[in-house]
Amino acid sequence: MELKAGWALPLLAIVPVLGFLYWRAQRARPSLARRYATPALVAAAIGAGPGLWRHIPPALYLASLTLLLFAVARPQGVVSVPSEEGTIVLALDVSGSMRAIDVQPSRIDAAKSAAIEFVERQRANGRVRIGIVSFSDAAFIVQPPTTDRDAAISAIARLQPQRGTGIGRGILAALDALVSDPLADLPSEEFGAQGTVPDGPLLRPGTRSYAAATIVLLTDGVNTAPPTPLSVLDLATRRGVRIYAIGLGTPAGGQMGGIGRPQVARFDRETLVKVTEATDGEFFDASSAEDLSRIYKGLVTELVVRQERTELSAYVTGLAALLAFVGAGISLWRFNRLP
Repeated sequence: MELKAGWALPLLAIVPVLGFLYWRAQRARPSLARRYATPALVAAAIGAGPGLWRHIPPALYLASLTLLLFAVARPQGVVSVPSEEGTIVLALDVSGSMRAIDVQPSRIDAAKSAAIEFVERQRANGRVRIGIVSFSDAAFIVQPPTTDRDAAISAIARLQPQRGTGIGRGILAALDALVSDPLADLPSEEFGAQGTVPDGPLLRPGTRSYAAATIVLLTDGVNTAPPTPLSVLDLATRRGVRIYAIGLGTPAGGQMGGIGRPQVARFDRETLVKVTEATDGEFFDASSAEDLSRIYKGLVTELVVRQERTELSAYVTGLAALLAFVGAGISLWRFNRLP
């Protein structure tokens, strides 16, 4: 939390002064009460009457005053807010191992079906743009971010298994797609899927302010082409882009037939977890088509969320008013008067 008007904080010194004056007034009550001849009045004055209840309203008023003085300093914080517009790039692995049939009917068919279902669920929100990236040993933007759901679905349906697995290149291509999209709120300097990582921070140091841009990465294998996924994460983190990763395949791996000895394809869970942790995303493990569908279904309402810096003065003032109202209510209830 930051304070936009830190000069106002010295005003909080008023609070302990008022607290001390209240304490002094309570200490003086017995001596003042003894001036009266009626013993009942003396007993009430020194605490035999309302007891601790008489201190609660003043304490609430003092807490309310503290919050009001704090609100004068205009505190600011980062809060998560839903956004009606944004960009989601689905980066899908189309390496040769996606032919494996441990996920029925095959990994590639299950991935395409779940991705198409995800796009269909976004039809109601016409302001969310969806882009499609495919990657194997090379990465391509097969559909730039668009609100045309039919175009995105057609791009997914055309995907076919290729060769190796270049997860790092897939992330770079997805970032390329986001940079070309004005709704993503990203810097426009260019970098390629085969390129290098530019130097210098793109977000203010110490902030975690996220753009309305998200990458959903699905892969079933281990990175086999440069650059490595971890070496390109700085691009995503400095642009405030979250990466959600889905590891597709059964624990035993998928048998791939063909010429020669059958091979077993497994995904690199450790690397995918590191990718999501670094970008404040989330990792999902999908070992069946049903798992994959459930994961995409859960992501529909989760992805387009922005973290924005906002002033909290109104919230603090509201809480102060609530404390003052409660204090007044207790005073009227117990003593039929306001302190």
